[in-house]
Amino acid sequence: MSTVLPVATPRQVSLAARRLISADRRSVVAVLVLNAFASLAGLGGPWLLGRIIDVVTTGGGAGRVDVLAVGVLGCALAQTILLRYALAVGYRFGERTAARVREDFLDRSLALPAAVVERVPAGDLSARGTSDVDAVANSLRDLMPALVGALIQMVFLVGAVLVLSPPLGAAGLIGFAGIWFVTRWYLRVARDAYLREGAANSRLADELSATVEGARTIEAFGLARLRLAIGRAAVAETFRSRMATLRLRTFFFPTVELSYAVPVVLVLVAGGYLAFHGYVSVGTVGAAVLYLRQLAGPLDAITIWIEQLQSSSASFARIEGLAAVPPGPVSTDRLPRDEKIEIKGVRYAYDEGRDVLHDVTLTVRPGERLAVVGLSGAGKSTLGRLIAGVDRPRTGSITVGGVPVADLPPDELRRHVVLVTQEHHVFAESLRDNLMITAPDDDLRRALDRVGAEWATDLELDLGEQALDGARAQQLALARVLLADPHTVILDEATALLDPTAARTAERALAAVLHDRTVIAIAHRLQTAHDADRVAVMDGGRIVELGSHDELVGADGPYAALWRTWHG
Repeated sequence: MSTVLPVATPRQVSLAARRLISADRRSVVAVLVLNAFASLAGLGGPWLLGRIIDVVTTGGGAGRVDVLAVGVLGCALAQTILLRYALAVGYRFGERTAARVREDFLDRSLALPAAVVERVPAGDLSARGTSDVDAVANSLRDLMPALVGALIQMVFLVGAVLVLSPPLGAAGLIGFAGIWFVTRWYLRVARDAYLREGAANSRLADELSATVEGARTIEAFGLARLRLAIGRAAVAETFRSRMATLRLRTFFFPTVELSYAVPVVLVLVAGGYLAFHGYVSVGTVGAAVLYLRQLAGPLDAITIWIEQLQSSSASFARIEGLAAVPPGPVSTDRLPRDEKIEIKGVRYAYDEGRDVLHDVTLTVRPGERLAVVGLSGAGKSTLGRLIAGVDRPRTGSITVGGVPVADLPPDELRRHVVLVTQEHHVFAESLRDNLMITAPDDDLRRALDRVGAEWATDLELDLGEQALDGARAQQLALARVLLADPHTVILDEATALLDPTAARTAERALAAVLHDRTVIAIAHRLQTAHDADRVAVMDGGRIVELGSHDELVGADGPYAALWRTWHG
């Protein structure tokens, strides 16, 4: 049963953005100051051009015009230099902040409770960690420095028009009202549209991943049409969500572009009237128009970046959503006093649904081999996950040495109990890094030798370039178990997906790992039960029989029926 990861609220996103800014406050201040001085330098050019117009219209000399022209050039040069340094500081801020976002996402992903990770669709988590993180990183690196500069420049230009002539400034501000209202509307509707697009991207990634990983099963059971239909539905949903955001953009951008001309027209009309009646000079009107025309650049940038910021803020909300996942219970500092595992009155249900385990009680003695058998759906794997501390019982308790298994810190838990399943992840790293244990090289090689990994002679072997087959991946996983050195190993059909030859290789490796350890084997093949010290038979989420193989066959109950069926 899958779990949907939460999405952060606008307030949570705002608080997270403030934390990122405060983490590099000096760079933010430097960007603001440099952009402010650059904007001030940029104001000089239009003002000086206005003075040139006044000099020319009043019959001033060429020398005065030349001095003013040199001033215009100096202002442009100063603005260019200041903007260059502002962008450099802004880009460095963006790269450092993007690195923090990536590190926080990785830390939060690794801190997610194991039960949550196993139920989250793989496509959702991977999409948040790749496309969403990249979108936020690109915005921080490319958009934020330029956006800050554009906003400061816009404020200074509008302020300059107001200082130059308050009536002309008022006319210009009235002309910008249309841009204000259409932007407010866009910001109100765009966030939800981009969140829907992100969710659709996650679902598409999840469906594609499931189809690729299950290709053999799809082929074997003739499920190609079904998977194609599901994939097409996911593609169609993604297409609809992207078309929705595209429609918003095709309305927003042209409307804003058309609105640019309105302030200029109003200032020309009002300025012509005021100049005709002698309230302002022609040069003042010209300078005001030039200031407003300069606004086109930052406004163009801001409208484009507003769209990208909506997309990246939606991505940021999905990334920050991991912080809203309820943390696992606080770990205990108690240590188990021995190796005995006790299960008392355990009930368990997935996501508040119907119980799948009912009043399970069992004691696993240190050093014994216990087989858990039963038909599919009997609750065997669920019980194994609970004993391994992946999930927590709804009621009852599972303890190791008197301490609840699920309360142990992960590092401490794996010293006591380890679950070995059919699936083993191989990282695109060196063999040494894949073993995931800080230990001397001799210990790593000794563990690999014990599981029969004759291929693993070079600890620097890059497993990202050399793909491992099922048997070798299993050997790698078992070497990890040896290095963790738990006293109890839970096997959930660890060799079921391997071909017979690979399975024999893996079983020999298993024998080395299981020597002198407590073994709980969740078995579908009853030969495993035959060789166990005791057998627990599960049916309908309950243990219905418990005893040795011979005792249960002699009792002629459910296990005996399974044994006869398995033997044909």
